[in-house]
Amino acid sequence: MAIGFTGSPLQRLDRERPDLAALARHREDPRALLLRLDGLDPVPDDAGALSWTPLADHDPTVELALLGLLDGRPAFVALTPGVTGKPAFALFRVLAGLPTPDAATWAAARSLVDWHARHRFCGRCAALTEVTRAGWCRRCPACAAEHYPRTDPVVIMLAEHGGRVLVGRQPRYPAGRYSALAGFVEVGESLEEAVARELFEEAGVRATGVRYVASQPWPLPLSQLMLACVATVESDALTIDRDELDDAKWVDRDGVRAALAGAPEAPFVPPPPFAIAHTLLSRWALGEA
Repeated sequence: MAIGFTGSPLQRLDRERPDLAALARHREDPRALLLRLDGLDPVPDDAGALSWTPLADHDPTVELALLGLLDGRPAFVALTPGVTGKPAFALFRVLAGLPTPDAATWAAARSLVDWHARHRFCGRCAALTEVTRAGWCRRCPACAAEHYPRTDPVVIMLAEHGGRVLVGRQPRYPAGRYSALAGFVEVGESLEEAVARELFEEAGVRATGVRYVASQPWPLPLSQLMLACVATVESDALTIDRDELDDAKWVDRDGVRAALAGAPEAPFVPPPPFAIAHTLLSRWALGEA
């Protein structure tokens, strides 16, 4: 079962990033490609895949990041200052149509471009920074600090009790949609501690055990690493934090299977297939999580 935003065919070139001569060779390669974006958003071609243009058509005044090699061809993305993208839900239909490897390539590119757009100034001394390492670092010429693209860890989990799992919804979700609960990992906190804390804060349930299932890079709206888990809890009594959740409810395996199958009598509408919450629900329904 493929996990959304994973499996990019990009061959990343970390060893070549600080090599200016290697970067120049890649830029001058007549086969070099530039990813087409609408702001931060993907631009599918007629077949629904990512679209690329020759790097030779690129505006030389806009800086570039070397994503890596695609089938041996250098692949770049433009680092456009101040660029923005559509809200996540507005992109779901487009993302659902992208091949999974293409969605993974776009997610990496989007996260990189967005990070550069939001980190043009040094976090230590506030001076304007410069792009280095082929677009995978920003260096401050004033204090020599180096800043690298970051991703924020987020736990996303199903609480499990008595053969049922807990799903919740936020007010911004489309009508009927429920998903796994989620929250950022705080500083000084383990993955297991974050799962237990978030479940108690949002739903009032106490975890007695946590098992890790899978992970997923998630580029919307910021670069995150989703860490999917299942947690057994001591009781099914809920105390819902209405500032975080609009609703939460317990669903058995038959209900989860009906939701994933899109059955009209299903107790909820599941998250889209490219979301790891969908993977988590699918694996739990199959007894694999």
